[in-house]
Amino acid sequence: MTLTPEEARRVHVITLLEGQRITPGRAAEALGLTPRQVRRLRAGLRREGPAAVVHGNRGRPAPNRVPESLRSQIVALARGRYAGLNDHHLTEKLTAVEGLAVSRATVQRILRAAGVVSPRRRRPPRHRARRPRKAQAGLLLQLDGSPFAWFGPARPVCSLLAAIDDATGTVLAGTFRAQEDAAGYLRLLHILGCTAGLPAAVYTDGHGIFVRHDAHWTLAEELQGHQEPTQVGQALQTLGIHHIVADSPQAKGRIERLWNTLQDRLPRELALAGITTPEAGDAFLAATFLPAFNAQFAVPAAVATSAYRSVPHGCDLERAWAFHYVRQVALDNTVRVDGVILQLTPGSHRRSYARAEADVVQCLDGAWRGYVGDRLVTTTAAPPDPGQLRARRRH
Repeated sequence: MTLTPEEARRVHVITLLEGQRITPGRAAEALGLTPRQVRRLRAGLRREGPAAVVHGNRGRPAPNRVPESLRSQIVALARGRYAGLNDHHLTEKLTAVEGLAVSRATVQRILRAAGVVSPRRRRPPRHRARRPRKAQAGLLLQLDGSPFAWFGPARPVCSLLAAIDDATGTVLAGTFRAQEDAAGYLRLLHILGCTAGLPAAVYTDGHGIFVRHDAHWTLAEELQGHQEPTQVGQALQTLGIHHIVADSPQAKGRIERLWNTLQDRLPRELALAGITTPEAGDAFLAATFLPAFNAQFAVPAAVATSAYRSVPHGCDLERAWAFHYVRQVALDNTVRVDGVILQLTPGSHRRSYARAEADVVQCLDGAWRGYVGDRLVTTTAAPPDPGQLRARRRH
């Protein structure tokens, strides 16, 4: 019989006691036992030898051991329907969907014993100083996009754009796009304005969607001393949202960590729901996935009062979150943006707008509008399929 180190130590101390090399009190102190327990142990060794120190349950199956049938069922589900889910995600599905009340540690032991490895490799944690969360919800939102095979390896890679609240970790909105683009971020901000409200500031990377990197300056920009913002930057300025540019990916670590979690979970959830298109994916995010995700992972803000602002009275979000082009009205009362020509309707008393400066707006549904000042002077119907909207030449 092989003894454990602790059992061998007990035999050694009792042997010293038997040889009268130590007193019973010293033996009890060395073993961390009471004098009565030492007497019983000494009597057992005299009667049975070293076997007396071996625990009586050694070699016996645990009374609360997971039944073999349940172990086989868990392994079969992990290799079948829920293949690719990490241990924690799999445990959630086993509990919520399959009705199997097992802990994550139990699932992990069963899978490793069966040779089923986790799809996510855990790296040793690195020391980083994390920036404290903002105190109130709405003080800072992080915006970013992640290209990934969200709808499975057989489908084209697309980008998921999302907004996460820095104070609570709540994912407020998300939308799938063929690629990271200005129209996608404008749509995301429009959703936020209609639901949560307007944040005090947004935190993004230095992508050209948010920050101009070109060296072209118009005469008007040279006279005013700065370049005009991008389309998204202009929309943020219009509604008084401060824009902060991150210096590195680590600086916006909260949303970068969000991508790790979503890339692990969301494709499996989409597959389980049978969703294969971005349009259906947007609806699934808003109605099903994000509410459940936020209920599980969001945390309360340090200050309960929200810092989100309501949309100002009279503000037209359709105009604010759109593409804007400044054009001079031609003598025939038309404005042109690339190949698009809009005819302006007459003003009061058939007033002409020739040579006036017009704000030509393309809304996110593809419809066009023309404004002279705040007066709407032309509009077109939204096309049945606007396609992928893009920012055009500003001047």
